[in-house]
Amino acid sequence: MLVKVFAAALVGIDAIVITIEVNCSRGCLFHLVGLPDSAVKESRERIKSALSVNGYKLPGKDIVINMAPADIRKEGTAYDLPMAIGIIAADEVIKSDRLSRFMVMGELGLDGSILPVKGALPIAIQARKEGFEGLIVPRHNVREAAVVDTLKVYGADNLKQVIDFFNGDDSALQQTVVNTREEFYQRQAETDLDFADVKGQESVKRALEVAAAGGHNIIMVGPPGSGKSMMAKRLPSILPPLSLAESLETTKIHSVAGKLSGGTSLIAVRPFRSPHHTISQVAMVGGGTYPTPGEISLAHNGVLFLDELPEFNRTVLEVLRQPLEDRKITVSRAKYSVDYPAGFMLAASMNPCPCGYYNHPTKQCVCSPTQVAKYLNRISGPLLDRIDIQVEIVPVPFEKISDKRLSESSAEIRKRVVAAREVQSKRYRDVSGVYCNAQMTPRLMAEYAVPDGSGLALLKNAMTKLNLSARAYDRILRVSRTIADLERSEKIEATHIAEAISYRNLDREGWGM
Repeated sequence: MLVKVFAAALVGIDAIVITIEVNCSRGCLFHLVGLPDSAVKESRERIKSALSVNGYKLPGKDIVINMAPADIRKEGTAYDLPMAIGIIAADEVIKSDRLSRFMVMGELGLDGSILPVKGALPIAIQARKEGFEGLIVPRHNVREAAVVDTLKVYGADNLKQVIDFFNGDDSALQQTVVNTREEFYQRQAETDLDFADVKGQESVKRALEVAAAGGHNIIMVGPPGSGKSMMAKRLPSILPPLSLAESLETTKIHSVAGKLSGGTSLIAVRPFRSPHHTISQVAMVGGGTYPTPGEISLAHNGVLFLDELPEFNRTVLEVLRQPLEDRKITVSRAKYSVDYPAGFMLAASMNPCPCGYYNHPTKQCVCSPTQVAKYLNRISGPLLDRIDIQVEIVPVPFEKISDKRLSESSAEIRKRVVAAREVQSKRYRDVSGVYCNAQMTPRLMAEYAVPDGSGLALLKNAMTKLNLSARAYDRILRVSRTIADLERSEKIEATHIAEAISYRNLDREGWGM
């Protein structure tokens, strides 16, 4: 008897429907075709054990399983459950028309238990798109998949429950319903990190506010213990809250990467990724034998923080250049090519020199000018060109550290950031692919980032006296546009230009010499 069971394969962060065709006929062989990998081929032994433990048996017949379309490679163990259901149905143990109305995914344990799979959310989205009535997934993944409305999602603990359900026993599985929007908005403010805990460093907090308001990349340069990492970790708390669409896209990425914990529905807060400086190029951009998103995609719609930037391998840093411009990464290998979103805000920190105390107010730097210059040259000019704000940090004095008064909270700063982003959203509403000042094209800059006469004179004077590089010019104008937006000013004034100039420390000739 020939039956069809429906599953899904992941391609990038999306899913496509896989039709598992099972035919039982006279004979005693087992054939699995349709470009399966080793993990899929091993499913026969898991299925055989799971069926036996639950009172069923692998049919003593010629079993042919085809996974269509056959030109797409099938990877992983998530096809165990649909293949087991197909085999049972082909042996006429299941006699129901439900098979054509449901998509099924899950890995089988030897006892018939159903283990978690990756990508339940994109699979559920595709199931709804293809018009399926429902989706059966492991219990661990049920809340993640139940985010998709108008789709019946069932969480299963073992193989027998699924067999009983397909035989018409509605009580075998319970539908899971998640109030997505209500739960999402309740969890948006979940964070233990607040700028109220940061003592002093008002100028740096101001720079981070400007960076958040305009979506600008930022680098903080300062000695050890000055609070660079502490403030970077609090950056997501002042970014605008995730929209429902952004949350859905972010959750899809983490779902495909297998980073969602059990019971998770939607990611409600902006991601913060902080990879160690020993990270490999593949781990940063994604890919591998079984393609998965890398750190730059896991930071999508959030912050990618690179602590001790010069310590990263240069080839790893250079791969950031394209996604910083295009907001996506294309991973091309001999056997596949996938696209992953990579719209992140880059925050980085570094010491000013190998010993860490160059320009320190109280401690003596022991590095030679050559050592300092060599240390800074570990960061290439093209990468530094994509960082709009460069700010120096000095240690917090004792008077500030011992002050018991709380600083301005993240909630108060976020209000100003959100107001500035709303201005930008209205400004660029008719421009495709641009939603903040950091993404302004030359044409948009010529229209919206034009300083007044005094501001232009100040900028010309700064370019001459400080010998700022040519790349600093556009960055200063973009940042000054954001500063003007924070102050609800239509025009870019001299004060806005002056503050933006102060955020280009590393571009000054002779810095670090």
